[in-house]
Amino acid sequence: MVADDLGVGDISSFGSTLLRTPNIDRIAEQGMLASNAKSTASVCTPSRFALLTGRFYTRYAGEWNGQSLVEEGRPTIATELRKAGYATGYFGKYHLGWGDAFPGRKHRQDIDWNKELPRGVLEMGYDTYFGTPFSHNEPPFVFVQDRHVVGLDPSEPPLRILMGEAAKQSGVRDNGWGVSVGAPSAHAARPVEQIDAITTQKAIEFIAANKDRPFYINMNFVAPHTPIAPSKEFQGRSRAGPYGDYVEEMDYRVGEILDALDAHGLSRNTLVIFTSDNGAVYDRGAYAKGLRSNKALQGQKTDAWDGGVSVPFVTKLPGRIPAGMRSDFLISLVDMPKTIWSMAGVPFPENTAEDSMDLSDIFLGRTKEPIRTELFQIAIFGQGLRYGPWVYLPDQGSLGVTTNEKMRWAMQMSEMDTEHSDYVNGRLKADAPKRQLYHIERDPNQTKNVILEYPEVAERLEQRLIKYQNMKKSLWK
Repeated sequence: MVADDLGVGDISSFGSTLLRTPNIDRIAEQGMLASNAKSTASVCTPSRFALLTGRFYTRYAGEWNGQSLVEEGRPTIATELRKAGYATGYFGKYHLGWGDAFPGRKHRQDIDWNKELPRGVLEMGYDTYFGTPFSHNEPPFVFVQDRHVVGLDPSEPPLRILMGEAAKQSGVRDNGWGVSVGAPSAHAARPVEQIDAITTQKAIEFIAANKDRPFYINMNFVAPHTPIAPSKEFQGRSRAGPYGDYVEEMDYRVGEILDALDAHGLSRNTLVIFTSDNGAVYDRGAYAKGLRSNKALQGQKTDAWDGGVSVPFVTKLPGRIPAGMRSDFLISLVDMPKTIWSMAGVPFPENTAEDSMDLSDIFLGRTKEPIRTELFQIAIFGQGLRYGPWVYLPDQGSLGVTTNEKMRWAMQMSEMDTEHSDYVNGRLKADAPKRQLYHIERDPNQTKNVILEYPEVAERLEQRLIKYQNMKKSLWK
């Protein structure tokens, strides 16, 4: 189960005092809470690419214009489980593209949404799919089931996506990603405040249909990504405004899935993982009420600072993962393919999931030593490297929205109650170092840039980072 833009400070078992998440907490109580879990990127598409394929996004051999990022034949978590006899289902948000690349392609506009859709979710190893074809703030604002848009009526105007001037002339509000017009019945079938409720029920139906055989599910919530849209029965329930309501409703949906496993007698034999694709983007209303979605970590979604890449992570498998276990070992979402295959006893090709590591010994409490000690991490304006106790960034600032005043849609550093040695009142000091180095064991919130004290460490990490940035790009053969 993967949330969209959920921070470590949004979960009560991770220390939130404003939000109640009893069902996510239930997983932690019955299994392991990982306090040092990281995504490979601070935005969703490269993070989800790594999670499903076990490969860093920089390995993708091409420029993304909306095509399927997973090449034909590329192994994913699901392909290998399906080979082993598992039923495989994908529910909720999908943001890894459709169809193939071609010169002049215009992202999602060049897909005919009124016909059978081109290569996408099913080609990644899934028997069935039901969900949103991109983020729920991006057109088309419809559900897709397997290869077809849900609710299309041939007697109605066709579904189209308009961008730029055409979007302006449509009369439909454009949030920057274009507008979705036509097909009123298809749009009505996906009410924004019911997306997670509907996709959760589809996942529960899948569990019931496959309760007598092994199954694997990717459940991808749209909450708490904008637009913040809690359903009516959850509005006003939290202490952190609509954002908090949205998080608490998502936790309720997690509980529905856990209850379904219980109802079918499957809980003791099912590995359950809950996490987020990246850190939270701060909601101004919730922040004003005292919610710190990334706790005291520096930064937020889009940033290379730790607030952008730190994610909540809990997992359980009764009888194998010790109940109530807490782990401080470095865990990354890119490690999920090999870890899940190992936990399931499923063999996999040697030449796949190149960047994934098998962390099953951590899950099972069989090691007192770290397995992963290094992690390449991507922000929207650069990359960074975590190496042992160090984090190195090759430029100034967050490498994301927090220190970019052009990105006023997000909270800026000047609006936050945060400290940083390179900044005064959210403004970069004139004599601030050109690069950044943090000792995260001594300074977990990255308040002090120590690159001037340890230049030799920075140079060593710079060379390691360059290797990741230039890693081999290859199509699957």
